[in-house]
Amino acid sequence: MQNKIIKAVQMLNTNAQLSVQEEDVNSIIWENGTTPIPLADIEAQIPLAEQAIADEEQAEATNKANGNQKLLDLGLTQAEATALTGYTPPVAE
Repeated sequence: MQNKIIKAVQMLNTNAQLSVQEEDVNSIIWENGTTPIPLADIEAQIPLAEQAIADEEQAEATNKANGNQKLLDLGLTQAEATALTGYTPPVAE
């Protein structure tokens, strides 16, 4: 899972280099001469970063499921598709 603080900072400055401990904005260490971004700006960006992370995770899950289905449509068995991709579809309840 992506770090929401790093994502928020990168949304504000794509070239920012930083490290952070356990998603704590007060632990940000700005690296390689990166100009610090005010904490208020980062905190305001966090909800957008969280949504972007959720959207990216959903897109990845959708792509895996769609790719798996395309392999099945080509005639592969689920075991063969899983062997190729490592994707195992969720079990329906």
